[in-house]
Amino acid sequence: MRAILITNEDEQYRARLTEVPESDLPSGDVLVDVDYSTLNYKDSLAISGASPVVRTFPMVPGVDLAGTVSESTHPEYRVGDSVVLNGWGVGETHWGGFASQAQVSGDWLIPLPDRLTTRQAMGIGTAGYTAMLCVMTLEDHGVTPDQGEVLVTGAAGGVGSVAISLLAHLGYKVVASTGRLDESDYLRGIGASEVIDRAEFSEPGRPLARERWAGAVDSVGSHTLANVCAATKYGGTVAACGLAQGFELPATVMPFILRGVTLAGVDSVQCPTARRKEAWNRLATDLKTQHIESITQEVALEEVLSLAPKQLAGQVRGRVIVDVNR
Repeated sequence: MRAILITNEDEQYRARLTEVPESDLPSGDVLVDVDYSTLNYKDSLAISGASPVVRTFPMVPGVDLAGTVSESTHPEYRVGDSVVLNGWGVGETHWGGFASQAQVSGDWLIPLPDRLTTRQAMGIGTAGYTAMLCVMTLEDHGVTPDQGEVLVTGAAGGVGSVAISLLAHLGYKVVASTGRLDESDYLRGIGASEVIDRAEFSEPGRPLARERWAGAVDSVGSHTLANVCAATKYGGTVAACGLAQGFELPATVMPFILRGVTLAGVDSVQCPTARRKEAWNRLATDLKTQHIESITQEVALEEVLSLAPKQLAGQVRGRVIVDVNR
């Protein structure tokens, strides 16, 4: 089978497109014929070796996949079922989606919602699924459209793009923060009411700022997240899911103890199955199909290797669908 394979031999870290015997697939009770995967930020880190994402070698990266079950001994899945997989260490400790086949645990899979194709599911991918988890987190904490503006940082990226589309569809007034102001028309087209420069948040700020945000979805971290919290309204919630700027949080306790702000962490990798299914079912109804197309580009498997460094440099807009069979 064709696959991107990462090796680390004699201190030489290498990612390449190659042919891999199907017999080399790791153990699992479901074999999936993969239709599509997607290039996430974590995949680009894995391919580049810029961060220790890959834990065992050799490794097929790709934290997402969607396809059809071809063999199964798992009680919940039969041959012909359409399935989606996100996370669970796939592409990090277990071979992932950048191959034409994947052998995985059926416990990691969820059924593909009827309203989505496998291609659309990978147009959403982990980034979109994470965005849905963030929106659900804001809802869980009582953030409603009538409370005011919701900020989305890293707006032109995968998580940000889907979050904007979802929030706008649900009636929220969305402000998009981006370092790529040339993407303003794109961001307004998917639902942003205002686009602002990320420079407003990316440097050290005050412990408390003027209250503005009823809620926020942050995929950036570091000073950006600290400044977002500092400007969140009394009782507001910030859903944090990423670290594009950095993993540190140079904040104070002031927003939390003086304004009752909630900083809610959102994890997509180990998220329980019931929550995953809820998120994917919501995506099938709350995300406009035309927005999936407008925020995606499709590439062949061989193009992933050259696209990964561009994604790390912030030069890739929206979502990248990977057709693993071409």
